[in-house]
Amino acid sequence: MDQPPALLLHGWLDNAGSFGPLARGLTGRRLWVPDLPGHGRSGHRPAGTWYHFVDYVSDLMALTEALGLTRFDLIGHSMGGAIATLLAAAYPERVRRLVLIEALGPLGRPAEVCAADLRRAVDARLKLEQKQLKVHGDRSAARRARMQANGLSEQAADALIERALMPASGGYIWSSDPRQTLPTPIRGTEEQHLALLAAIRSPTLAIFAEPATPYLSGPDAERRLAALRPAQIERLPGGHHLHLENPAPVAELIREFLAGDDQVP
Repeated sequence: MDQPPALLLHGWLDNAGSFGPLARGLTGRRLWVPDLPGHGRSGHRPAGTWYHFVDYVSDLMALTEALGLTRFDLIGHSMGGAIATLLAAAYPERVRRLVLIEALGPLGRPAEVCAADLRRAVDARLKLEQKQLKVHGDRSAARRARMQANGLSEQAADALIERALMPASGGYIWSSDPRQTLPTPIRGTEEQHLALLAAIRSPTLAIFAEPATPYLSGPDAERRLAALRPAQIERLPGGHHLHLENPAPVAELIREFLAGDDQVP
């Protein structure tokens, strides 16, 4: 395998299994597909902590050091794509080419709402500590829940639940950390996220579903795309998990893009 290695980052409440169908279309290169902390079969963060995006960047840089990846391609879906933009902005010399699937950086919030957001998040965490985890009677019940939550086909849901379930009394529970469902206590402003996108030096491919996901369209999204230039923008029919539901055209776009050199046009 003489192609550059690639690191693939899954979305929120997903796991490495979400890239299984896509990976079969990316043969010929070494792919590293971790379960992010608090997801799949990875451990949860210690009690009393949050899941901040900056911590994911630190986790991933430690992982690349352990794997000996000095320079690599980076592919991220949704939350994984948002994390990928932060890593590529902070460490531009490490990322050869960047692929974003249904992602344009972390969600932003106006500065004037930060105090209210913080209170809402802390209150939610205090309530979560007293909440019982939902038990699904069998794998079929868990599959149906995932299909309903994400609008997925049965086959796509199966790709996710394989790494997402843990046996429990009376059935199965999700292995993801319940704290993942908490509101984010502090988000960056749109101005900060635009600056981070502008700091990315890697050639970038951005793949979006058509019809558009609401938070990936409109004036803010257009400004983010402008900040990300130069970038190749592609739109394919499908939903938010288009790489899982219809992986062949997504894989084709990614293969062609990663075949290029590491020079920004």
